[in-house]
Amino acid sequence: MTIQTASHTETWPSLPLEAWSKTYATLHLWTQIVGKIRLVQSPWINHSWHVTLYVTARGITTTPIPYGTRTFQIDFDFIAHQLTIQSSDGGTGGFPLQPQSVAAFYTRLMEEMDRLQLHASIRVKPSEVVDPLPFDQDETHCAYDLEYATRFWQIMVQADRVFKQFRARFIGKCSPVHFFWGAPDLAVTRFSGRPAPLHPGGIPGLPDWVTREAYSHEVSSCGFWPGGGPIPYPAFYSYAYPEPVGFAEASVKPAAAFYSNDFREFILPYEAVRQTVSPDDTLLAFLQMTYEAAARLGKWDRASLERDNDPIYSA
Repeated sequence: MTIQTASHTETWPSLPLEAWSKTYATLHLWTQIVGKIRLVQSPWINHSWHVTLYVTARGITTTPIPYGTRTFQIDFDFIAHQLTIQSSDGGTGGFPLQPQSVAAFYTRLMEEMDRLQLHASIRVKPSEVVDPLPFDQDETHCAYDLEYATRFWQIMVQADRVFKQFRARFIGKCSPVHFFWGAPDLAVTRFSGRPAPLHPGGIPGLPDWVTREAYSHEVSSCGFWPGGGPIPYPAFYSYAYPEPVGFAEASVKPAAAFYSNDFREFILPYEAVRQTVSPDDTLLAFLQMTYEAAARLGKWDRASLERDNDPIYSA
């Protein structure tokens, strides 16, 4: 049965962190389990692009994952609130998304995978999480609020759409718009084409060699994050690595945007976007101005990296 939720009446719904923090924590770990399955079954792609998930018209997906001569994919459906597995040999599986512990989710998913002859062994310790519990032992995180899970996905639908418009302005190396389940965040990253200095690493639950490969080249990156710690609300962000001199003092819009010394990136509260007359224009202005600050101060070769406003690309 398809479950319709109230959040579908708002294009940019509210998402107060305190209202869904328990669901957020549980869903974060569920996406890590699915993401780690993609990780172990996929060829390595630079900057860990082989581990990410993607926004769909109903939720988020792994996209097709190789398994011998077959492929399979795993999808979170935040309209019907189902986890689904589909295999190229016609096999299907899954179960409802409902309140259940991380350990129960892990067990059910692995049982469904085994039933479909899709055996996968993952590292059961969560990534980028402080004091992590192994997935198969985590009975603590067990919340799932259908309404807020749908709101989170609906915001990512809008962010994905605007990020893709922003991405199209760049002809240099650029990532897809993809969901990193470590933070978790939806992100898109532009590259100058030049090598970057060795990253210091130090991200909890993430080997330094992974971080250093991810930041092997200069980047200007932006994304959407549900919030946490010093930023206790959902927000858009933009940063540069390496950060050029003067970046933190750059002038950006809208007025609600600010530079966070805690995260060393510009932050734009999600509420400041959703409450404007044109959220698309507000968000695009933030993305463009923070990128321009990074590229200008970092002396990127912008003439060779940016696309002119050619009518063929704006049809």
